[in-house]
Amino acid sequence: MKQKLLNYLLPTTGLFIIISCFWVIFEVRTIHLIYLFLGLNIGIFLLDIDHFIYWFLIHPKTEESRLVKLAIENKKFKSVVKIVQTSHQTHHSLIFHHYFFQVILVIFSLFILTSTQNTFISALVLSLNLHLVIDEIIGYKSNPKNLQKWLFAREPKQLPIAFLKRYIIVFIVFTSLFTFLLIQTKI
Repeated sequence: MKQKLLNYLLPTTGLFIIISCFWVIFEVRTIHLIYLFLGLNIGIFLLDIDHFIYWFLIHPKTEESRLVKLAIENKKFKSVVKIVQTSHQTHHSLIFHHYFFQVILVIFSLFILTSTQNTFISALVLSLNLHLVIDEIIGYKSNPKNLQKWLFAREPKQLPIAFLKRYIIVFIVFTSLFTFLLIQTKI
């Protein structure tokens, strides 16, 4: 459980520090730093709602779903987090962890980061993109075939494994661009 938290919190903290350094140099108001912090930290875990959709709507009859429901009823939220962690790579039909959602998210993020001055929303969409990139990097390192399976679930034709690395690099570039755009909103 600690490793999963570190996988998300370290990059999020790094982004917060980088953006904050620029904003402090350019004397951005403190309230924007608070919104940045909240947006990044809420957004980085928001996509894990996907697992609850999987358990309660897509596959409500599985043993794993029953265990989650029981843990929630008994208010054992640490157990729920552990189940999310252990089942993360086995859920292949997630809505928000799909390439199509990622493409839409990138277009949506580009629109938000170029058209609004709202720090919280901008930080939120940046961290949603970061979450997907982190999941893809971890999935690629551990099992590229499994990454291909959940990223292109429900698709008759899938991106060949040989191109997965390039796919991830493209979205790393987009996430870097979004970081730059977020920095620019307050300078």
